[in-house]
Amino acid sequence: MERRKRRLFVRGEYFDYTLLLVVLFLVAFGLVMVYSTSSYKSILIHEYPYYWLIRQAAFALGGVVGMLIVSRMDYHIWKTWTIPLWFSMWILQVLVMAFGKEVNGSRRWLGVGSLTIQPSEVAKLSLILVMAHCIVAYLPKLRQFKFLILFFLVVAGPVIVLVGAENMSTSMILFMIAGVMIFVAVPGYKQFLSIIGAGGALVLILLKTQAYRMERIQIWRDPTSTPKGYQTLQALYAIGSGGIFGKGLGQSMQKMGFIPEAYNDMIFSVVCEELGLFGALCVITLVLILVYRCVIIAYHAPDLYGSLIVIGAMTHISVQVLMNMAVVTNTMPPTGIPLPFISYGGTSIVFLLLEIGIVLSISRQIRLSKQENL
Repeated sequence: MERRKRRLFVRGEYFDYTLLLVVLFLVAFGLVMVYSTSSYKSILIHEYPYYWLIRQAAFALGGVVGMLIVSRMDYHIWKTWTIPLWFSMWILQVLVMAFGKEVNGSRRWLGVGSLTIQPSEVAKLSLILVMAHCIVAYLPKLRQFKFLILFFLVVAGPVIVLVGAENMSTSMILFMIAGVMIFVAVPGYKQFLSIIGAGGALVLILLKTQAYRMERIQIWRDPTSTPKGYQTLQALYAIGSGGIFGKGLGQSMQKMGFIPEAYNDMIFSVVCEELGLFGALCVITLVLILVYRCVIIAYHAPDLYGSLIVIGAMTHISVQVLMNMAVVTNTMPPTGIPLPFISYGGTSIVFLLLEIGIVLSISRQIRLSKQENL
């Protein structure tokens, strides 16, 4: 058994083709929407409509190739890469705080020429792998409530705080990833209430560290009270004008400069405008299928380590989708969170696809009995 686990590539009895097809469809749909939302601005700036589409397609292609390679690897190999990846993430976070590109008052990107990366995306994958590894190693002690709190503060706390200094929304996602993984491994009402309480305290602390964050609360409460509520209002106009079946693909008016950088965080509003409520529900349905397949893989995973990795990836994707849609519909204060697989962003799509690759590699090692039908 140990010899099989140490092999780099493995063959399995099962492979989740449903998950693979859903992810590939979301990526393809994302490319269509990136082109639809960016072509007008691309013509104005670069004099041809494919600038952002080509860049996103290149990252998507690299991510898909990486996903397929990783899906054939024995996922236990990531135990040996956890610590190097963890230290790399810390180095990138320090670099982005010192030399990062500042946008809207926060530093989130490291850039070399026209190429930029977002280290917070590395932090998400790193935290999932580190938490899975450490939870398995300390599982007996985690049943002691005091040790569980100490574990959370030592393993997850520092990276959540470090990322939260410049990127509150990603910090909240990291917190949810760590909290859900711990709760799944060691369920109990004390843990649940502690996670909720700690999350509330973290939000209050982060709100006080940057003045612009309190301003976003005001935008959320009344977008018309400040000029900075313009983007939120335009997104709501786009959603409302889409109706049931939308204006038609490529027919959005709000992407014509009304929604700033519509191909980024606010892309879901253009989906609603062009494809209507029907298109929005289709996207939500696909995400729900993705989450369902992750639940199935986590339940049948060969060991706790694999199950926790899947839970972490599922939490990352589902929470990020919820937050993005909540921001676009003004259900929560505005913040910079891309819609997974659909919004423009090279670092985001590459690391999301690598996460899915690891999930697929775990599905590959599920052993089927004659009675099981996944």
